[in-house]
Amino acid sequence: MFAPKKVLSVCSAILMILILASSAFAIKDQYNYMNGDSLQNALDQSAAIAIVDIRVADQFKDHHIKGAIQTCAYPVKSSADTAKLDASISDLKTGTQPVVVICPRGQSGAERTVDYLNANGIPSYRLFILTNGQDGWKHAVESK
Repeated sequence: MFAPKKVLSVCSAILMILILASSAFAIKDQYNYMNGDSLQNALDQSAAIAIVDIRVADQFKDHHIKGAIQTCAYPVKSSADTAKLDASISDLKTGTQPVVVICPRGQSGAERTVDYLNANGIPSYRLFILTNGQDGWKHAVESK
């Protein structure tokens, strides 16, 4: 027998992915993008969403989106960089929530991160890049 809370949780996650997919992202090549307003709306509604911030430590410390996972993996060009993502992968793989990657400008560093996460078992339909990255974020931030 299925646990009602687990069924509800899975259904909610699938519904959130469908809602976000229908209005919150555009596809450029093989990458999914989520705009800042859509991400903020999801956060305002306490949606289950993982935010993976790859920016360097000083940038994260200066300002970041509330709830973001700090990885300091930018620019995600070396095995040392990708190793910084490994600590987050097992938690991300077991979840069903969308994963939004934050980099300075939402470009190649984020794309390399999405490629790495996808190659390590996180389905591409769950992976999003924040359009224009943290530099384009117009909503509230936290400092560490």
